[in-house]
Amino acid sequence: MTEKFIMAGDTAVHVCDSERGDRCVVLLHGYLESMLVWEDFIPLLYKSVRVVTLDLPGHGISEVKGPVHTMEWLADVTAGALRALGIGRCTLVGHSMGGYVALACCERHPELLDGIVLFSSTPDADSDEKRSGREREIALVEAGKKELLARTAPAAGFAAENRTRMADAVADLAEQVFVTEESGIVALLRGMCARPDRNAMLRTSPVRQLFVFGRADDYIPAERAEAIAAAHPQARVVWLDRSGHMGFLEEPAAAAAAILDFAGAAPPAAEA
Repeated sequence: MTEKFIMAGDTAVHVCDSERGDRCVVLLHGYLESMLVWEDFIPLLYKSVRVVTLDLPGHGISEVKGPVHTMEWLADVTAGALRALGIGRCTLVGHSMGGYVALACCERHPELLDGIVLFSSTPDADSDEKRSGREREIALVEAGKKELLARTAPAAGFAAENRTRMADAVADLAEQVFVTEESGIVALLRGMCARPDRNAMLRTSPVRQLFVFGRADDYIPAERAEAIAAAHPQARVVWLDRSGHMGFLEEPAAAAAAILDFAGAAPPAAEA
């Protein structure tokens, strides 16, 4: 993997690129994450496809640009990064908040997409309750209490049965929160609050779609995920039966197989 900064328009973006493969899979991380979250997952993909990861502006070490990072602007930055890397088309995988960016990219830049994967994500807008929760997080961060997010958010992403065995991953995610700029956290929270409902767009989009849900996801409970799947018969759906919100860490082999199959890439040959 080659790690570098590129310019996507006027925004400096931190990317990693395996640089080889006829097909390309681009991985967009979620809220309070960075491209480091994919580090252990990439080896399951890069023998079959070109893999690109990036720090969405506001997280990791990409730029923070202003008080609000809308999902639409992030989609434009992502499209600019793809073009700067010479990528004509890709399968765009968005985890959680990354899925909101992928949806905006599907709407604004469909010509770049062979397909989108919403990984533990939803085309719904925030409910009033969810928006109020984000506003409380904004107040917490602006009050200098970011460490409270680091103590609670990472573990909540995993199925209860996985939290002990995934303790190292939880600690890594907590560290990513600590190193994320407060202004970036707030900009992305505001952007998520402002995003529109994209269900109608998704149902009429020519772009191929895959939903990946965890059966034990506390953020998107199975009942809600089943309703989303039922509302989108045009989309393929894969369930990870022993995962919460972080299925690519909890059940990585199954998650990678689903993505490669959707991308039309053969899985890597088993090593002798």
